[in-house]
Amino acid sequence: MKPPISVIFLTTLIGAGQGLFLALYVGEIYSLLGIVERNPEQMLWVGIVLVIALMALGLFASFFHLGRPMRAWRAIYKWRTSWLSREVIVLLLFIVAVLAWGVFIVSNAVIFKSETVFLELVIGMVAVVLALLLYVCTAMIYVAVKCIQEWHTPFTVFNYFFSGLASGFFLTTALASYFQSGMTSVYTSYSLTFVLLAFVSRMLSTYRNSQIKQKHKIQVIPVLENLNVRRVDRGNQKVTSQLLYQHNSRLVAWIERIFPVLAFVLPGLIFFGYQNNTMMLVIACVIQYIGLITERWLFFVQTSHPQNAY
Repeated sequence: MKPPISVIFLTTLIGAGQGLFLALYVGEIYSLLGIVERNPEQMLWVGIVLVIALMALGLFASFFHLGRPMRAWRAIYKWRTSWLSREVIVLLLFIVAVLAWGVFIVSNAVIFKSETVFLELVIGMVAVVLALLLYVCTAMIYVAVKCIQEWHTPFTVFNYFFSGLASGFFLTTALASYFQSGMTSVYTSYSLTFVLLAFVSRMLSTYRNSQIKQKHKIQVIPVLENLNVRRVDRGNQKVTSQLLYQHNSRLVAWIERIFPVLAFVLPGLIFFGYQNNTMMLVIACVIQYIGLITERWLFFVQTSHPQNAY
């Protein structure tokens, strides 16, 4: 399948934004429990701005995937049956919840009343639920496509979930290191855990997909089952050009070998060895994002749609 660049940026950007928010909220819980000191106020504000920016950039990228961007608002109409509609609704609600949480973060810094802290926690928990639900909605858009066997697996949900958490917690660790937060070591531990889970999940998914025996074939009609039916022309329809992507097999094989290093192994090693070096952590975040883009590119390229048999 031809990889939609806009969707690749959408899913990687909002996944990192969700993970970044979840990391910030974890820091608030840790501070309220008295485990560590609260994250610096400047770090919280910068983190909230980054979350909103990542979600906004993801939404902006998604417009390039639409045939008629002016009708984007109609995407919410099919929420009863469409995971895409549900994703759009949850995404918008999540942005609103993060903005509201940010307002109470600022109020807490100025007023610091018990009522403000309680409302901050409640609104933050709502945003947490929406963030987790958004991971599911995004992944289910592809899991629900039963005819593409590479996508129709729980591994798709795990990959989106753990990759998003890993990238979000990596960003938060870099922020914590820059602002000298007491949560830096905690965030580092979470980051390494999530990147390991993302690596294992993606490798298991890659192995599973390599063992798939495609079910679709030209002789799908019983009458034609024992006949020597062959394809003589693929046609030039727009759908064919999208689903039958002519990729360079050598390039795909090279990217398949390199993306685990970029997305998981190298950033994990940098975080393990340089957790107090902000510049190295930022470099690791950049390397990881490049790796996630290549991983998401393969997610689309290494699929076989039934139409391609015809």
